Amino acid sequence: MDTVTQIALGAAVGEATLGRKVGKRAMLWGGICGLFPDLDVLVPLGDAVKDFTYHRSASHSLFVLALLTPVFVWLILKIHPQTRIHLKKWGLLVYLAFATHVILDCCTVYGTQIFWPLRTPPEMWSTIFIIDPLYSIPLIVGVLAALVLSRKTRRGHTINAACLSLSTLYLLWCIGAKWHVENVAHASLRQQNITKQAVLTIPSPFNTLLWRILVMDDKGYYEGYYSLFDKTDSIQLRQYPTDAGLLQGLEQHWPVKRLQWFTHGFYSVRQMENDIVIADLRMGSEPYYVFQFKVGELSNPHPIPTKSERVRMARGWDQLQKVWERIWRDVAI
Repeated sequence: MDTVTQIALGAAVGEATLGRKVGKRAMLWGGICGLFPDLDVLVPLGDAVKDFTYHRSASHSLFVLALLTPVFVWLILKIHPQTRIHLKKWGLLVYLAFATHVILDCCTVYGTQIFWPLRTPPEMWSTIFIIDPLYSIPLIVGVLAALVLSRKTRRGHTINAACLSLSTLYLLWCIGAKWHVENVAHASLRQQNITKQAVLTIPSPFNTLLWRILVMDDKGYYEGYYSLFDKTDSIQLRQYPTDAGLLQGLEQHWPVKRLQWFTHGFYSVRQMENDIVIADLRMGSEPYYVFQFKVGELSNPHPIPTKSERVRMARGWDQLQKVWERIWRDVAI
């Protein structure tokens, strides 16, 4: 999720865990711990695919964060020695702030390697968009209430707990919405006799009312949209080709193998002038994909592997208006 939301979540968890005992210090350290895992983006790795796929790896590992928890508790008690009586609660606060950050990131489609260093595929539950105001606003309101209202009453603490509960209930709503959309998607694919290799349902930007359906087959991929307000359960899917043959000779090239693994197979291959480009189909929509990488160059008789480079293209911000319209009525995106 976005940085503001992760800080707010950590602060809300800190307040709920220890706010009545140590005051605003609980929110401060909860917010710091909520931010900490994302600081890995500040470490350049010198390669575009490494920067992309090692984000949310070690820094988001439940194992690594468990090992770091005592370090953070030691630091907190060095700064606030008068709170040593709450040692165990500080440990609970730190790890909860870490763990809730990681779990929330799992709810997005990016991919979070929570079991690193085990080589399991990144978790991408794809139940919420990376920025969703309906999740974030209650968290921010609760934290602000706890900051502003007097500590002599429990009012701020209670409001924070209520807002944290409300945001959590919204996550449950997201899961229910996704379950419904997936059922509709699979039924629609059966009706249209589309043979699928993999199906992914993704919430559209800033909401969970409109969902993008991505279907992979042996010839390419399909893309379609379904709104919870649609009057029919038949999803119109548009097919797009991919040229997997461009990767012949590049099968063992590390950026290629890494992207295939990281995207769970939801990628396309295309030629851009003389470059061979892999696009992550999970983030963005046709033809605007956020993450595209050059992995090779055409040559005779075989392509030449190259150091990966990020291919930046137009983001298609005008699509947002179409997304909003598509929530309420069946218009083309």
